Amino acid sequence: MNDADVSKQIQQMVRFIRQEAEEKANEISVSAEEEFNIEKLQLVEAEKKKIRQEYERKEKQVEVRKKIEYSMQLNASRIKVLQAQDDVVNAMKEAAGKDLLNVSGDHHVYKELLKDLIVQSLLRLKEPSVLLRCRKDDLHLVESILDSAKQEYAEKVNVHAPEIIVDNRVYLPPAPSHHNAHGPYCSGGVVLASRDGKIVCENTLDARLDVVFRKKLPEIRKRLFGQVAA
Repeated sequence: MNDADVSKQIQQMVRFIRQEAEEKANEISVSAEEEFNIEKLQLVEAEKKKIRQEYERKEKQVEVRKKIEYSMQLNASRIKVLQAQDDVVNAMKEAAGKDLLNVSGDHHVYKELLKDLIVQSLLRLKEPSVLLRCRKDDLHLVESILDSAKQEYAEKVNVHAPEIIVDNRVYLPPAPSHHNAHGPYCSGGVVLASRDGKIVCENTLDARLDVVFRKKLPEIRKRLFGQVAA
């Protein structure tokens, strides 16, 4: 092999080495670009995730706010219904209270009513001896009808007339007035109890009024809720 062939061969080798180096350099460049793109993609995905989480958080806040607003509206509606119910009941009680005062103010009517209340209490207690309490203002009226009340009871149940001991030391509260507007009061009636105090029959006008209203409350609620629903 002459010098010209050797020189030519060396040049070919140099070209081959340069080409290989360039290819390696290109590979390195492509690899670096791919790594850069991957990092960029990861950053984008992380930002997307952050935005998605923030959206979900705000969406939950909106849902919670909606539930709170609905609950407040519902409570406001219930309060209106209960207030309407209280207004109706209070108005009816006030009207009935005035009627009670009128009854207890009519001497003849009230005397007959007291007798009926005493007989009814005796029928409930079914005791041979009982204690009776009344308002101080009613004491003489009660004493004047005791005998007839005992006799009526005895005839109804076919027994001997019971012993009725009127308590003249402790009385029921007085009639309602501006003097005892915030204190205990009694519109009239009596309270009877067995001698041992274990059985008590409260037969006052106020107690009877409360019983009537407790029975009417479901009807009142139904009427009020029906009006709201309509």
